[in-house]
Amino acid sequence: MGKKTEAKRDAANRRLVELVRAQQEKRGLLIVFEGPEASGKTTQRKLFKTWLQSEGHDVVSTSWNSSPLINPLIRARKMAHSLGPEDYCLLHAADFRQRLELEILPALWAGKTVLADRYLFTALARDAARGLDLDWVLNVYAPLFWPDLVFYFELSGETSERRVAATKEPKFYEAGQDVTDIEDPLESFRSFIGRVIHEYKALAQIFQFVTVDGEKSIYDQHRAIRKLYLAGQRRSWEDWNVEAVADWLGPNLQVPEAHLAQ
Repeated sequence: MGKKTEAKRDAANRRLVELVRAQQEKRGLLIVFEGPEASGKTTQRKLFKTWLQSEGHDVVSTSWNSSPLINPLIRARKMAHSLGPEDYCLLHAADFRQRLELEILPALWAGKTVLADRYLFTALARDAARGLDLDWVLNVYAPLFWPDLVFYFELSGETSERRVAATKEPKFYEAGQDVTDIEDPLESFRSFIGRVIHEYKALAQIFQFVTVDGEKSIYDQHRAIRKLYLAGQRRSWEDWNVEAVADWLGPNLQVPEAHLAQ
């Protein structure tokens, strides 16, 4: 590498760090709600959004597997039962990346609070439960963008199974039938959700999730979340997310104003 090229790269890196540092206090917070099926995370995310809005926050919500471009393809492949573990991972990663770049990052840069009903940790737990190597999955989702706070709704497999069975029959991929080879959906779900929860527990320790007791009442959970949120602190983008922000801004480090104006 020539001296001019190296100097140009160093100048770009300095500019990026300065840009991220200047935005640190202006940007919004990314708060994630994670947990096994029927753990209460979606209900709490909705309640928390209402509370934040009542406190004057500008709030944006995003849900797992909801990209208008990728989601129809995933649904079609799921209906045909034609997704192997690798395809399942790659398509969900494409869905996540589009939402990150077009919804999540623009909203955060504009100072809005983003509430994510599931995040990349859902992929890590489910894909690892399907037998994929965790490092491989992490590379699929790179560059990683870390949230400020992750609420993990801890729930036993028995409770998850009971709550799911009370309202519906688990679908093929929700039940993990693609990897368990168990014909009965509920029996397959029982086996698969145990694997998912095992992975979640490991992720909770590695990535310092804030654990919420999913067995408690809706009211108690909501009160706990408010308290934990008020006691939390934002993660420095300079320390955690420079690479992901640089990837979003592009080589010229230009904020995509067209997205911010939406």
